[in-house]
Amino acid sequence: MTQTPTGSGIPAAQGYGAPPAPRAPQPPARPPAVPPPPPPRRRAWSEGADRLRAAATTEPGRLRIIGAVLALLVVAFGAVTAWQITDRASAASDVVNHSAPLSAKAAEIYRSLADADTTASGGFLIGGQQPKSVTDRYDTDLRTASKLIAEAAGNAQGSATTLEQISLLNQQLKAYTEAVATAGADNRQGFPLGGAYLRYANELMRQDGGLLDTADKLYKAETARLGEDYGSAKELPWAAWALGVIALGALLWAQRRSYRRTNRVFNQGMLAASAASLVVLLWAVVGHTVAASQLDASYEHGAKSLQVLNSARIGVLQARGDENLTLVARGTGATYETSFQGGMSTLAGKDPKGVGGEMAQALALADDEAGRAPVNDAIKGVQAWRGRHTAARTSDNEGNYGDAVAQVIGGKNQQGEVVTATTGQCFDAVDANLRKAVDHEQQEFVQAANDGRGALTGLAAGAALLAVLAAAGAALGIGRRLSEYR
Repeated sequence: MTQTPTGSGIPAAQGYGAPPAPRAPQPPARPPAVPPPPPPRRRAWSEGADRLRAAATTEPGRLRIIGAVLALLVVAFGAVTAWQITDRASAASDVVNHSAPLSAKAAEIYRSLADADTTASGGFLIGGQQPKSVTDRYDTDLRTASKLIAEAAGNAQGSATTLEQISLLNQQLKAYTEAVATAGADNRQGFPLGGAYLRYANELMRQDGGLLDTADKLYKAETARLGEDYGSAKELPWAAWALGVIALGALLWAQRRSYRRTNRVFNQGMLAASAASLVVLLWAVVGHTVAASQLDASYEHGAKSLQVLNSARIGVLQARGDENLTLVARGTGATYETSFQGGMSTLAGKDPKGVGGEMAQALALADDEAGRAPVNDAIKGVQAWRGRHTAARTSDNEGNYGDAVAQVIGGKNQQGEVVTATTGQCFDAVDANLRKAVDHEQQEFVQAANDGRGALTGLAAGAALLAVLAAAGAALGIGRRLSEYR
């Protein structure tokens, strides 16, 4: 048996039970590399600022920045000027077309109600069936008041105060007319109770919270609105003026800078922009100054005069009503006589032969002879009225009631003589002259207010157009300089 020798140098075949050859040690696996975080995202304005700073280091970049700033300033100047002038022009239009007419209508409501009350008391003195002229005047006053109250309601523009006063007027007017109707019916039948109803109607008209008090609150509310519109129309457009000065200064600086760098005296584009900006600025200053001056004139010699004259007309009506009611009361009318004397003092001063009170104010505010003449005639009428009233009161105090009535409303006295010089004639003359003065001052007001509004006509549109032209001129002027670097 053959035996394989051991120890021979022949290696055992691989794969036949022989152990594998040892491997060289491998380095440990490295973790995958983590990419660095992205840089923080910059904001657009930051990047824009960097680009702007980079551009500012070169002359073309600086020129572009200057052109953009000039265009922005000029356009802003035109836009603000157009906005502020439009606002002032709108307020001036409101003065002419809205608040002033409403204030006048509120005053006419008051006057119509006061005249209706005066007419009712005067007709009561006649006794029996009243003349048609008296009833027609009373009815006309009430229709006028009702119509104007309805118009005021339609133009209240949501004003709570105005709507409240109008609602009260409608309620109170109904109660007043019913009381007057009852007084007239009793008087025609000779019932003494008629006088009591008439005095009650007069209380509804003149007491605190009554018709005249409510109408006065409505008038004050509308007058306050007129004052607000005046204030808005005359408010100085400081923002527009300031921007105009800044824009013009910037344009002049840019031209000076261009001159120092190029020795060129004129840059046509920027020169045109400067001229357009200067025109807008001067137009805005002069136009607003003229408008404010005319509006001041319309107030001093129009609106203010009208307020005094309307107050005087109302005072005349109330005095006439007091005079009539003094006689209606038949010996118990001391309160009405005291009210009459107080009203006359307010109207024309304490001196019966002097000139004072509201009449003196109206005379001082009248700025021409056409305005002063009717006021002077009204003053003479008041002076004559006070003298005749004194004579009538003397007759009544002496027991000559018939003579006193004749001296107040006309007719025959107790001797059968027709009285031709009555206080009623004086009242009619004073009222007519004051109406003439009111009509004249109304024309003065409308003319001056329209002149003030006219001074702003076209300014807003002109400012916007010239500002666009100025911006275009500035851009062209800068563009001409930029073309030299291409």
